[in-house]
Amino acid sequence: MSIRVSYETVKATVKKALINAGLTEEQAESCATIHASSSADGVESHGLNRVPRFVDYVDKGWVNLKASCDKVGGKGAVENYDGNLGIGIMNAQFCMDRAIELAKDHGIGCVTLKNTTHWMRGGTYAWQAVNAGYMSISWINTESCMPAWGSKEPGVGNNPFCIGIPREDGPIVLDMAMSQYAYGKLGMYRLAGNKLPYPGGFDKEGKLTDDPGAIEESMRILPTGYWKGSGMAIALDMAAALMANGLSGDQIDKVGKGSCGECCQVFIVYDPYLFGTKEEIQKMLNGRVAAVDATEPEKEGGHVSCPGERTIVTREKSMSEGVQVDEAVWAEVCKLAEEKK
Repeated sequence: MSIRVSYETVKATVKKALINAGLTEEQAESCATIHASSSADGVESHGLNRVPRFVDYVDKGWVNLKASCDKVGGKGAVENYDGNLGIGIMNAQFCMDRAIELAKDHGIGCVTLKNTTHWMRGGTYAWQAVNAGYMSISWINTESCMPAWGSKEPGVGNNPFCIGIPREDGPIVLDMAMSQYAYGKLGMYRLAGNKLPYPGGFDKEGKLTDDPGAIEESMRILPTGYWKGSGMAIALDMAAALMANGLSGDQIDKVGKGSCGECCQVFIVYDPYLFGTKEEIQKMLNGRVAAVDATEPEKEGGHVSCPGERTIVTREKSMSEGVQVDEAVWAEVCKLAEEKK
């Protein structure tokens, strides 16, 4: 069952839970802001819902609270960092900031990161770039959690991929996993007692299903675009490991430090006005969005939109009416906020 809680209450409660877990005031403030904002944007699967698991990873020693990013190498507009298993959110924010700074100097900036932990909502860093006025492409490799096309057992990560377009009339932000539904989204539907809008994987008998619990049990989540999503997931995995000189998905499997333990991430930032004026670029972007939004909906009363447009609407509603949270998850986080370590 879902309830609505004010944004400030969600953030303050998460912050208290993280301080109890051992994070400093600064770390807890930064992470609580991201978790609360993700839920406010309608991505509670990687917002509030991730807090208990993150605390568990801290307790197990899979996240090093004292670590920060160390520069391993650099050449021109490209830098490589070791995350030292530090807090994934803070490592990713640092690397996106560095990529933005490099783009200011070179027109384009690329920062690669190895040996880090889960960045939570990948779209966070696309929003970080567009809010600074820059376009970005970023992705992550993960442990094997999705069968490659033609297989019945997990053999590749769902490797989330993000693009941010700095449109002044409303940024366009794509945040997608290479699976039709991320596991966090499956959990959301299961907790709510709902079926998926579209089939999202196979059950243990190999039948395509819209039952989120059956897919979680079988771990036969469906690649986005079937063989195409499977192929892209494999390519993204190898590209991230190659560029960061870190672990590939099969090597992450052997580490066994939970979701995304010792994974690689890539942050590419581009100056949108490198070869065009702001006026002509923004005009083009507005025209492209208007053309998509004007297409005829398949259902009467429906609305076609570009990635990120609905996020802004959801965010505004969350700020005025409260953030939508799962009641059971909220109770669990509130308990973590009450406990003393």
